[in-house]
Amino acid sequence: MDNQRIILFFALSFVLLLIWQAWQDDFSPAGLVELTPTEQLTSSINKTDIPATPKEYTPELTAAAPVVVDNSLESAGRIHVVTDVLDIEIDSRGGDLRQVDLLNYPIDITANRVPFRLMQDSERRVLIAQSGLLSANGAPDHHAIYTTTEQEYRLADGASDLKVALHWQSDTGIEVIKTYTFTRDSYLIKVEHQVNNASATDWQGHQYQQLQRTRAGDDESSAFIYTYTGGVIYSNEEKYEKIDFDDMDDSDLSRDISSGWAAMIQHYFVTAWLPPEQQKFQYYSKAPENRPYVLGMVSPQLTVAAGVNNSFMSQLYVGPKDQKRMENVTESLKLTVDYGVLTILAQPIFWLLSYIHGVINNWGWSIILLTLIIKLMFYKLSEKSYRSMANMRRLTPRVTSIRERFGDDRQRMSQAMMELYKKEKINPLGGCLPMLVQIPVFIALYWVLLESVEMRQAPFIGWIQDLSNKDPYYILPLLMGAGMFVQQKLNPPPPDPVQAKVMMALPFIFTLFFAFFPAGLVLYWVANSMISILQQWYITRRIEMAHSSS
Repeated sequence: MDNQRIILFFALSFVLLLIWQAWQDDFSPAGLVELTPTEQLTSSINKTDIPATPKEYTPELTAAAPVVVDNSLESAGRIHVVTDVLDIEIDSRGGDLRQVDLLNYPIDITANRVPFRLMQDSERRVLIAQSGLLSANGAPDHHAIYTTTEQEYRLADGASDLKVALHWQSDTGIEVIKTYTFTRDSYLIKVEHQVNNASATDWQGHQYQQLQRTRAGDDESSAFIYTYTGGVIYSNEEKYEKIDFDDMDDSDLSRDISSGWAAMIQHYFVTAWLPPEQQKFQYYSKAPENRPYVLGMVSPQLTVAAGVNNSFMSQLYVGPKDQKRMENVTESLKLTVDYGVLTILAQPIFWLLSYIHGVINNWGWSIILLTLIIKLMFYKLSEKSYRSMANMRRLTPRVTSIRERFGDDRQRMSQAMMELYKKEKINPLGGCLPMLVQIPVFIALYWVLLESVEMRQAPFIGWIQDLSNKDPYYILPLLMGAGMFVQQKLNPPPPDPVQAKVMMALPFIFTLFFAFFPAGLVLYWVANSMISILQQWYITRRIEMAHSSS
């Protein structure tokens, strides 16, 4: 196998991967199933979105749910909450988080006053966070009606936090106060269910938290870039696991997990329930017919003696996949920035990229400088590869002559070529192996640029004001295609005419594909291509001069 073949193999593999990912995102069953407005909001009498209520906490948690009236996603009135980073609507029915706008993340750079809506219960898409209590002694689930003293709450200037208290009262003397605590400059929300038992008997029950979501997902997804949208869970035993919608269709999740969390994620954003650590929760999923998918957890049993009160605590992260912010919540939450199997390489690359940005304060120039650093780290390997390519190019006329001389006699032709390589002390695979070593690093860098919310709406220079969006004038894709063309001219030409035509077509094919890629990714490819051209030209020129003088 020569250098041209391995370049062709990886180029075509990359194109096929992009086509497959786009097909999966747009045309797979997961992408075609979408609830109609009627199906989303119609009441159901089978209570399929409520977890089972255990009579006694065991790993199985198999007891039947309490008898309640299921009003699905109907509303009982909204409570408006505004902080410095969030604009939220809480519904009085269940105290659900029904709508969340991220004030520091506009929809796009041309509409910077319109915030991105992460959570909603619209006719087009549903993503909501619910929590409630389950008890045979009486408790409010997410269909219960709460009351509040105010209909609008705002974080006051100079205040560090904001509390929103919702009240529920039973006829038997059980009072529940559901309190949301919002903190300044934070996407982490504390949720408390305080049970005040004024009855004559002990109260026993469980808290549950869950997320409901329809398949129709990420408003910022691209037809050419596939990123995962769906459920994920974390446990110390299994670590990070995707629970996609097809998994929920196939079977209900039922697992005991301590110190874990459950989330619904999309390209740049995450919504995650984080229960208290060191407590064993029963994690579950449901796929109700014609209803949003459900992913959640049920707590251990809590007993509240007559005449006293006690509380369930949990936390909800609703915001961007900002690794620094998520690390402050829990180290494992940053795994929602999904680098896949190359996480071990991608995390150091992201750290270095962030460090460079901290110095020069421009993500575009940071990408270029990071690419240069990585190329310098691999300079010796690249030098071996380009040296081998230069030697192969020098022998191209003699290789062509051997092919013409022996024609269809493949055995004699291969023998003559091996004798030539041995005589000239050239390893025909010498250019391939150094390239193979570098490929995982550059794929990891590709995923870093694709997954990092820091690239979203980050400006570079002039006409590029959003590195997460395509180049509006297609200048970078054209530069990338030109770079590929120049690199081909520096490489030894393929002796096979068909292979040569395919190689000549690759710059045009890649230019077309990359025309719709995020500008940050194309900038990385352009920088890598230009640096590679300079390296290869310099090394090839040295070798040719050395042989011409000898």
